[in-house]
Amino acid sequence: MPAMNWNWKRSVMAAAMAVAAQGAAAAVPLPALGANPAEVSVSGLSAGGFMAVQLHVAYSATFKRGAGVVAGGPYYCAEGSVLNATGRCMTHASSIPVSTLVSTTNSWAASGAIDPVSNLSGSKVYLFSGTSDNTVKQPVMDDLKTYYQSFVPAANTVYKNNLGAGHAMVTDDFGGACATTASPYINNCGFDLAGEILQHLYGPLNARNNGTLGGSFTEFNQGEFSGGSGMAATGWLYTPAACAAGSGNSCRVHVVLHGCKQNYTDVGDQYVKKTGYHRWADTNNIVLVYPQTSTAATNSCWDWWGYGSVNYAKKSGPQMAAVKAMVDRVTGGGGGSALPAPTGVGTSGATSSSMVIGWTAVAGASGYNVYRGGSKVNASPVAGTSYTDTGLAPSTSYSWTVTGLTAANAEGAMSAAATGTTTGGSGGGTCFTASNYAHTVAGRAYALWGLTYAYGSGQSMGLWNIYVTTTLKQTGPNYYVIGSC
Repeated sequence: MPAMNWNWKRSVMAAAMAVAAQGAAAAVPLPALGANPAEVSVSGLSAGGFMAVQLHVAYSATFKRGAGVVAGGPYYCAEGSVLNATGRCMTHASSIPVSTLVSTTNSWAASGAIDPVSNLSGSKVYLFSGTSDNTVKQPVMDDLKTYYQSFVPAANTVYKNNLGAGHAMVTDDFGGACATTASPYINNCGFDLAGEILQHLYGPLNARNNGTLGGSFTEFNQGEFSGGSGMAATGWLYTPAACAAGSGNSCRVHVVLHGCKQNYTDVGDQYVKKTGYHRWADTNNIVLVYPQTSTAATNSCWDWWGYGSVNYAKKSGPQMAAVKAMVDRVTGGGGGSALPAPTGVGTSGATSSSMVIGWTAVAGASGYNVYRGGSKVNASPVAGTSYTDTGLAPSTSYSWTVTGLTAANAEGAMSAAATGTTTGGSGGGTCFTASNYAHTVAGRAYALWGLTYAYGSGQSMGLWNIYVTTTLKQTGPNYYVIGSC
């Protein structure tokens, strides 16, 4: 992925305040356009490529058309470890356990944490890896192709791996030299990658519009979906003219995911407006959604190794659920009967073994289901707009999502995830007090760019050295939180 700026943390607060101020003045609600829910796809570069795979696999009932992956890797490649992420999943310094990842996929699908894998057999996949990409090396993409072979027919997969591109999104008329890897990570290789991805996913398309666009870009309020979670206050939308007033299911939807250090704060509108997607969207009635990370996210990356949630790759992952909710919004408003996703989901009243989850009522809902980590926790529909989840472990972080139910018990769209941490209990768990360096040596924490993070919870422990002392409490297998016994 694009190299991290060692000083990025010092600019986080200022950048976040600037983005928030801009968003407050310019952002509008994401509109319900009534686009066709059967014509949804996703693509992304680098961290966005890993995230595209996560969305495609976990929400395969939503991203039916498939995924375009540029410099990404297999689903759940990091298995919750930043060491795996920066090692085998980027440099391929050690082998990626593809068969294990396939087994995990099947297991999570069987439990309901992700959608049934049978949905993937009808989708398409476009893979791209540049021969000069030394950030996410080609063997990683080779393993992604092998992973997809367990779920997607070979005839539905294209793998372009013979172009001398660096680590970047490739175009045919904008960006740096083809073989380079440098900001804004968009390279002119004389190859229209966005067009190739869209034409593979959707079939033959009308010629792109190289002139004045008929549609429009809109900055929308992303906060109503994400509630933070490493995501910016605003995102971007491109709406073709024919789709602006509601299309009667004639418009498609494609989600475009930037890579690390490529969000709006990092590179301005270059990834949104210079990668070429909009020129094809304009003439083919494709609504483009450009979700944005914030600079508070690690290196502005999407969460594909667990920096924000242990459920990062499941449907209940905060960023995953947020993007899904955006798709539900733009495909809503077309006269269908599905309920929209509940909003305002939050947690309160934490004890050592319980948490109260609350949300805003959904018009037309006769009840609600509550999910923890992708698994439903209520035995019968919840009549009100709150639910107390019990039987939780002390000092442990959890994630919840909510769906509305029609009178016929049909579930609507899933909400964005809300997270909460239970309080410390008088019993259970073992505490370890040591320097941050000693914690990493003992395998209770890991170091990243000079800082230390607890395994499992991902909580920041401060500087990685022998002078900072932290007490970690083990609340589960390889799961530690900052606290005391």
